[in-house]
Amino acid sequence: MINKIISKKIWGEIKKSQNILLTLHPSPDGDSIGSNLALYHALTKMGKKITILGGDSEFPKNFATLPGVNKILPKNFFQINQDDFDLFIIVDIAGPKQISRQGEVLINKNLKTIIIDHHASNTKFADINLVDKKAPAACQIIYEIFQENKIKITKNIADCLLVGLYTDTGGFKYSNTTYKTFSAAATLSKTDSNFSKYIFEVENNEHPDRLKFLSLMYESIKTYFSGKVAIASIDYNTLQKYNLDKNVINGSEISNNLKSVTGWEIGICMIEPQPNCIKISFRTRDSKKYDLSKISVALGGGGHVAAAGASINGSLTEVTDIVLKKIKSLYPNLEK
Repeated sequence: MINKIISKKIWGEIKKSQNILLTLHPSPDGDSIGSNLALYHALTKMGKKITILGGDSEFPKNFATLPGVNKILPKNFFQINQDDFDLFIIVDIAGPKQISRQGEVLINKNLKTIIIDHHASNTKFADINLVDKKAPAACQIIYEIFQENKIKITKNIADCLLVGLYTDTGGFKYSNTTYKTFSAAATLSKTDSNFSKYIFEVENNEHPDRLKFLSLMYESIKTYFSGKVAIASIDYNTLQKYNLDKNVINGSEISNNLKSVTGWEIGICMIEPQPNCIKISFRTRDSKKYDLSKISVALGGGGHVAAAGASINGSLTEVTDIVLKKIKSLYPNLEK
């Protein structure tokens, strides 16, 4: 369960505030979108003025039907005036770099901050920090905060939270999914019996370029450490050659599929969306043996024990070498 004392403290701060800021993290996923929208619906119902930023990235179209999406502003943190707000609730974000990568994020000292997150790598940089690394999604923490503070969960709130839960647990497949997750999902789905239409949109909204992108990635697979680490990668020149739509260039599904292969203990996807900038996604079959958050944090990234990511400057060849050396230093027995 969440820390009830901190939960009450968070809600007390929300009650005192009037102009509240929310933001999606770069390359927002269902948990970032769902948790922020759920807060938006709950807090506007309380009479609060809520500004929700879309952040650095273009909004993913497979979440475009969620209630409240039209209230998300196409702005990032550097395009607003912090003095317009008295509270900044930072959800599903482990560190300042995940607020925006457009520059160094410096939060005004007079702006009260709250973190609600589930990443083990969270640096707890806010005034009030509620970080539950055992929770499978920020949406589950938000759900528990609402329950603890007796906030009525409306249809809109339920749909947003359920999509976040579903996506961040890999369809309730990941190891940190517990009976509490299923209990929350049952309550939320009871609130709106038509919730499946949102999940359908999440899973069935692909662009033809996505299939081409996936085929290129799977063709690139190489294995290391006696076949225990599999890496799929693509460089900037190849992306340009095939003129792929930028919205299809995402690697989390690929690293997930790599670790699904028996014997491939760690699946890694590396993408160079811009020259000399490599985005990395890590997944593992066995998070008890291989804590991916250790690898990603050592590389300047963050995440969970079973799913993590990082961004490193350098060529694809250089970054691959850096990643392999870091894995070897952390897990010297991997090749045995």
